[in-house]
Amino acid sequence: MGFSPRPIPCYGTAMPLAFESTSHGTFAFGFFNIRSDMLLLDNRFFFATGFCALMTDLVGIAADAHEASMDGWIIDRPKDVGDLMGAIRGRRFTGFIGDTYRRYPFPAAPEDFRQAPEGDGTQAEFAAMIERYARRGPIPFEADSKADRVAIGGVEFTVAVFHDLLRYVWRGGYPRWRDEVRPAYVMEMKEILERSASRLFDGIDWEA
Repeated sequence: MGFSPRPIPCYGTAMPLAFESTSHGTFAFGFFNIRSDMLLLDNRFFFATGFCALMTDLVGIAADAHEASMDGWIIDRPKDVGDLMGAIRGRRFTGFIGDTYRRYPFPAAPEDFRQAPEGDGTQAEFAAMIERYARRGPIPFEADSKADRVAIGGVEFTVAVFHDLLRYVWRGGYPRWRDEVRPAYVMEMKEILERSASRLFDGIDWEA
C-alpha cells in the first residue's frame, strides 16, 4: 500500500498532512515548524520524542488491545491554534503557531525547507510558548488491532492510517528530514518496532 495521506499545499509542498479518521472526518497530523519536533494532531500537540517513546514502550505487548498515554497539550479554541499558512507567508502571526513563526520564521530559500533532526533541542521554548494557549495533560493512546482501531486523544482511525502516521514521522513528514539525517530517537523507534511482538505493528512498510 502506498503512502495515502493528502498534502496540505504550502509553497508547493506541505508540513502537516490530511489523514482520514473514523470519528472526526479528515484531520491534520504532522510537524508544523521545521525547527521543532512538536507534532500536531488536530488541536492536540505533543513532541515526537514522546510519541516515539510511547511506540517503543509497546513493543513487548503481544495482546490485541493497548492503552497508554503521553504528555501533551490541547488547545480548545481554533483561533488560539493560529494560522499556519499566514505565519509561513509572514503575513499573519496569530495564536500559538504564529508565536512559533515569530521566533523561527519560514526559511527564505526553498532548499532550506527541511525538518531539523535537532528539533528536540527547542522543546523548552515551544513548551513555554504553548502554555499561553493550551491546557496541559495526558494524551491517551488506545489501540485494538483485532478491531482495526487506534485512537490518539480521542481521534479514532484504522491501523492502516496509524501506520501512515508512523511513516510520516520516520520520513520527517513533508518536507522530510534535512539531508535525510534522522534523529536517534526515530532510528531507535523503527529498529525496535521491526522486532516488535505486537500485532499492532505488523506489516509496516516504512518506504511505502
